[in-house]
Amino acid sequence: MRPLARLALLACLVMPSLASAVDAPPLPPPAGVETPAVEPTKGDDGIYHQKWFVSSFLDLREDFAEARVQGKRFAVIFEQRGCSYCVKMHTDVLSKRYINDYVRENFAVVQLDMWGEREVTDFDGEKLREKALAEKWGVLFTPTVVFYKENIDDLKGQWGQPLEVARMNLGIGPGTFYDMFTWVRSKVYEKDRNFQRFHLERYALREKLEKEKAAAKDKVN
Repeated sequence: MRPLARLALLACLVMPSLASAVDAPPLPPPAGVETPAVEPTKGDDGIYHQKWFVSSFLDLREDFAEARVQGKRFAVIFEQRGCSYCVKMHTDVLSKRYINDYVRENFAVVQLDMWGEREVTDFDGEKLREKALAEKWGVLFTPTVVFYKENIDDLKGQWGQPLEVARMNLGIGPGTFYDMFTWVRSKVYEKDRNFQRFHLERYALREKLEKEKAAAKDKVN
C-alpha cells in the first residue's frame, strides 16, 4: 500500500474515535452539595416518582428521539409497589441535590411499573403492557435501570441488549448510582468497559476530598 493511501486509511480508523472523545461531556466533580434535599412524590400506585421523569404516551422510540433532541441520554427504570430498594433510591440517593440535579439535567428517564397495565410501545414497534415488557426484557429485580446507547439509528426494528449500554439493579448506594450515570453520560465505556475500575477511581477521589475537608475543619477548630 502506498504511503498516502496508508495515511488515509489510518485517518478513517482514528477520526471516529477522536470525534467520540471530543463529543463526550467532561466528568462532573466526584461529589457535590447534598442539600437542600429533593423530596419525591408518592403516587396512587404506591411508587415514588420524580417530578422530572418523562411523561409521555410511552412509545419508547419517540421518547428516545425526544431525549436526543434535548441533548440527553435515555434510560428506562422499572420499579414496583412495596420495593424497599426503590424507596431508598428516591429517599436516600436521588434525595441528594447534586445527584438529582445531574441525572435530571443529563438524562430523560421513563419510569415503568414492573406489574403495571399501561401500554408501552417497544423499540421494535410491539405494543404490550408494562408487566409484559418487563418479562420480555428479562427484568428480574427492582429497581432496574436500563441505559441506552447514544445513537441507535442503525438498530431500527431491534430491541433489548443490542440497544443497551448497561443495566443497574437492586440496592445501589449514592456513590455507585452517581458514578454509573456519569460513566454512561461521559461515555467512559467507549474507552473502558470495566465500570468497577472507573467506580473505584471515583471512590478514591471522594475519600481524598473527605479527608481534605476533615483536615481543613480540624485546622479551623
